[in-house]
Amino acid sequence: MNPLTQQWKTRRQTPPFNEIKTEHYLAAFEEAIASAKQDIERIVDNSAAPDFENTIVALDRAGEQLSTVADLFFNILECDGDDEMQAVAEKVQPLLVQYENEVYQHPGLFARVKAVHDRQQQENFLNGADKILLDKTYDAFVSGGANLPDEQKKRFAELSLELANRQLDFGQRALKATNAWHVQVEKGSPRIAGIPESALALAAQKASDKGLDGYVFDLSAPDVNTVLTYADDRSLREEVYMHSSKKAYGGKFDNCDNIKAILKCREEIAHLLGYKHYADYALRNRMAKDIAHVYQLLDELKAAALPVAKREIQELKDFAQKQGFNDTFQRWDLSYYMEKLRQEKFQLETEKLKVYFPLNQVIDGVFGLATTLYDLRFVKTEDIQPYHPDVQVYEVYRGEQFMSVLYLDFHPRSTKRSGAWMTEFRDQHEDANGNDVRPWVSLVMNFTPPTKEQPSLLTVDEVKTFLHEFGHALNGMLSEVKYATLSGTHSPRDFVELPSQLNENWLTEPEFLRTFARHYQTGELIPDEYVAQLKNMNKFMAGYLCVRQLSFGYLDMMWHTKAADDVDDILRLERSIFDTVEVLPVVPGACMSTAFGHLFSGGYAAGYYGYKWAEMLEADAFSLFKESGVLNHDTAQKYLETILSKGGSVDAMEMFINFRGREPKIDALLERDGLLAVGCWLLAFGYWLK
Repeated sequence: MNPLTQQWKTRRQTPPFNEIKTEHYLAAFEEAIASAKQDIERIVDNSAAPDFENTIVALDRAGEQLSTVADLFFNILECDGDDEMQAVAEKVQPLLVQYENEVYQHPGLFARVKAVHDRQQQENFLNGADKILLDKTYDAFVSGGANLPDEQKKRFAELSLELANRQLDFGQRALKATNAWHVQVEKGSPRIAGIPESALALAAQKASDKGLDGYVFDLSAPDVNTVLTYADDRSLREEVYMHSSKKAYGGKFDNCDNIKAILKCREEIAHLLGYKHYADYALRNRMAKDIAHVYQLLDELKAAALPVAKREIQELKDFAQKQGFNDTFQRWDLSYYMEKLRQEKFQLETEKLKVYFPLNQVIDGVFGLATTLYDLRFVKTEDIQPYHPDVQVYEVYRGEQFMSVLYLDFHPRSTKRSGAWMTEFRDQHEDANGNDVRPWVSLVMNFTPPTKEQPSLLTVDEVKTFLHEFGHALNGMLSEVKYATLSGTHSPRDFVELPSQLNENWLTEPEFLRTFARHYQTGELIPDEYVAQLKNMNKFMAGYLCVRQLSFGYLDMMWHTKAADDVDDILRLERSIFDTVEVLPVVPGACMSTAFGHLFSGGYAAGYYGYKWAEMLEADAFSLFKESGVLNHDTAQKYLETILSKGGSVDAMEMFINFRGREPKIDALLERDGLLAVGCWLLAFGYWLK
């Protein structure tokens, strides 16, 4: 009996993770694909004339079993993907690509979809979410090759398969490269000077787990950040930085060939579909609309932020010299002296703040904020099986209404990729009987784990990350949309980060911090002066941080506008972009692209600019909260009703205007980051989009 193919009799009909074994997945995929094909044939064989319900809605609901199995498998692959799971992925990927190509290139199915689309063009009989679903469905077929001649359809299918396999391999190599290195430091060694005791306890525990003496630091985010921020030993900082910055560049897990192949596949797919660049293809349904608007955004922000960033870095170098540093200032010096300058400017050490952010209290604080703003209630449960022993599971209610299952997965492990993300094992939607099917939402992070001596104490950046991903979770949990493909986070890529980045704003609000930020040992509330300084630190190195984010956006656009045949030396091309916004010396051999999963194994290709785009949206949106009170319930309800609950069922600009009362402006972002002083006046979004 394969649990993946049975009706689950668990609480909330959630996946019985304790019963699911890796060997169950392949057979479940094969059965689910066969069932999905039957769903498609029923739509095609329908003798009734194609209409919105019997074709578009039926297609949206087709393959439900396949969606469930795929969501489970690929989410577990990301957060607990051992070699056995990766081997299954290599077998499953071709099956899924073949099925997808068969669907989107099915002449009978496309004929029905096109008939409904053509009728809409003539009669305009649909509006709202129905029209958006039709447009999205038709676009999926066209971008899936439905309009291509047979020979080109065959080539499209070949490219789709190669692209899927290459993206999968890219992610696996990046993970293996992350796990392949560590540095061991002996107890009593001067190399550990400056590293906090809490981090040393974790490093000692890692060493013990590996059967080693002393301390072990690896390439997980908490270890890299700790060493670069606190280690007095510059050689240790350099060693960790160099290995971290060269992941999957050269050596056994090199990703350069994967990048070239991925870009070539994407470009040829774009050409087949009539686009000059892959970026043109990717931007067709986003708020930015086209390449020119993306570069206008990046260039205007660069003009504002780069002069500020250069002044900030010079100030940091001058400060380092006063501290006795007389060498060339390098990237492995940046976080170290930033922390020391932050302490001098604000009299506030990052390590001192951590004691007020034990993970269990941060959870309470984040949940409490959602309760205050959106009337949510979180009930921890042991009756729903987690997919890993480290995972916590909650049922989420709004009043008495059940809203979602929420899985929380906080700490690094060798089978989890780096970074942090929100995902869903099931999207919110209405079933064929009109029943509201609630989502299963999961948050996956790589936070500082607990040790035998103390609980998990989060840095301010980790608390910010939690708030960010929880903003995505709210978008999923509060969704009230009829169609699965339009619910939750299924909005344009450059809009979907608005809820997540907006949620970060509460981190520095006293009204929020005072609800949970207490010393984990004494229970003392975070001091008022710490809260004030946290607020003041908002603008610290804001120019540099903006330029750093812009550099990633420029890199992304370069990869997806450059002719693939001209992509030869990955490092040289990466440097050609970074040099245009460089404020620090070049580090020979450092290469980001080979581990840049957002671009080459995730969903942000030609979309990384979206973080800055959405940041401007959210800064403007949060200014309304500031006008009415950051915990104002009425403002939060308006935000819930106009944005959080709508997913992608309403046009993105329309959602923003419904909340803010006007088109977005950039002023709030520039003011928040201290960039208005440079006198760079940027255009409002509304002007850009006309």
